[in-house]
Amino acid sequence: MTARRLWWAALIAAAVALVATGAPSWVALAAGLVIALVGKQGAPPKPLVTYSLQLGVVALGAAMNLDDVLHTGADGALITAASLAIAIGLGLGLGRLLRIGGDTPLLVSVGTAICGGSAIAAVASVIRPKDEELSISLALVFVLNAIALVAFPPIGHALGLSEPVFGRWAALAIHDTSSVVGAGLAYGSTALAIATTTKLARALWIVPLTVAVAIMRGRSRGGSLRGVKWPWFIGGYLALAALVTWVPAIAAHAGVIAIAGRRALLVALLLIGASLSPAALAKLGPRPLALALVLWLAIAAAALPLASWVG
Repeated sequence: MTARRLWWAALIAAAVALVATGAPSWVALAAGLVIALVGKQGAPPKPLVTYSLQLGVVALGAAMNLDDVLHTGADGALITAASLAIAIGLGLGLGRLLRIGGDTPLLVSVGTAICGGSAIAAVASVIRPKDEELSISLALVFVLNAIALVAFPPIGHALGLSEPVFGRWAALAIHDTSSVVGAGLAYGSTALAIATTTKLARALWIVPLTVAVAIMRGRSRGGSLRGVKWPWFIGGYLALAALVTWVPAIAAHAGVIAIAGRRALLVALLLIGASLSPAALAKLGPRPLALALVLWLAIAAAALPLASWVG
């Protein structure tokens, strides 16, 4: 068997293992990196990466209950919109200040502002960033997300935050939905309920943001709406969320569909990692890490008074 066939065999075996076990997202990305760095046999086809990302994002719509989003109320919507505007504006500004080129500042900002890897995957399917930009953005968000899951509950107790305030703060400042749920659960039942509904409202912003990025990127390349690469898969995400919310027959299978979406994203992360090379990673340097860390700390600090104000 040739080296190229061995490389593909290892990639397929890793994909099967990830789908079967439902491993954490960072494991999928790390497995792809190992295969890329050890095998050095090229990269998976770009369409395969793109379609697996899009399929995963659409299926994740099954985890979105639109009724819960509506229950967050006007105040919840206001603080969510404010935190998103701060995150994206500050992230892009820091990217220019640190002289980070390409799409890394946008991807890190989107991942910090909305829902971590899912938001990065959605936007990446529209803008088609370089493999190393996508991979480092995902890796940074995963690492900071894991730190937040462990660190936020003790910080909340040290600051004397009530459960409602902590729930809103966690939902606004922690990247990934699962970690928001985990932090809320560790703090209390009220914190968990508020964190979950506020996070769902935050995650829904993936729809207008991805469309807006598609329009802006398309116009910058083509000068008009003719140059827009419309993110149709985002429509599928929203349609599936609506079906799960209001069609009982489909809602009964929402958990299975959402799990399938997460498994598809695991495969996509594996393929992204397998697309990298040591030379590409070496070009990035420490500045993306500084961007992600400063942005995350700034958003966590800004989200606290927002969460307290609503309370």
